[in-house]
Amino acid sequence: MDFTEPPYSQKRYKEIVKEVSTYIKKTGYNPDTVAFVPISGWNGDNMLEPSANMSWLKGWKVTRNDGNASGTRLLEALDCTLQPTHPTDKPL
Repeated sequence: MDFTEPPYSQKRYKEIVKEVSTYIKKTGYNPDTVAFVPISGWNGDNMLEPSANMSWLKGWKVTRNDGNASGTRLLEALDCTLQPTHPTDKPL
């Protein structure tokens, strides 16, 4: 997010969410149950602590059958991600 123009752009974040949603749907995940968190790995924004650089971010929220989850950081999003179910009685 720190490498966008302008830096920490909400518009670029929305473009990325749209593109990644299409991809993860193809891999078996439901995009509505996956939290999208804009981060800066270089600066550590929104990874462990909420960032002041992305004041437009009000947090993320996902709704699932087993309950809702919400947060503002990447660490919280990783903790709430559910794996898709795959048939175990069939060959690879």
